[in-house]
Amino acid sequence: MDTLTSSAYTIISNHEFAEVRRKTSNDQNALFVLRSYQPGELISDFSAGTIGTEPTYLTVQVDVDKHITLQPEFLQYINHSCDPNVFFDTTNMQLIALKELQPEEELTFFYPSTEWKMTQSFNCYCGSHKCLNQIKGASFLSKAVQESYRFTDFIQLQLAKKAARRKVA
Repeated sequence: MDTLTSSAYTIISNHEFAEVRRKTSNDQNALFVLRSYQPGELISDFSAGTIGTEPTYLTVQVDVDKHITLQPEFLQYINHSCDPNVFFDTTNMQLIALKELQPEEELTFFYPSTEWKMTQSFNCYCGSHKCLNQIKGASFLSKAVQESYRFTDFIQLQLAKKAARRKVA
């Protein structure tokens, strides 16, 4: 694992509990935790910086036509993983640890946990044994895959509506 003392990263900004770091090999930013956390522990509160009706690659979906930018802004550097270690609880506006976190660990979340249909789908190369390869949003996930993840209340509601429509059809 690349750590703070490694030349693999440059510190961009420090935010008390985490740092934004830029990987020197590809100029990609990521957020790294500076202390340990236990599963279920609150890492940070957040709020809506801006609210829009259209998604962007920097927004988090909180309703059908409601997408927010995150405040504090540095939370936008939490990258995707198919084996995430944090969760954005958009009902309580809290970032929660899903797993035990150690200092120097990169924070990652599962993008479909907050996004119904992503504005920019992408091929995933997270390297996890759980990697789904193509990330498009929660609406494209099978029932079996859905059971492996935690979703926001909004996404859970959308998944329930989709399941109900399938039963009627």
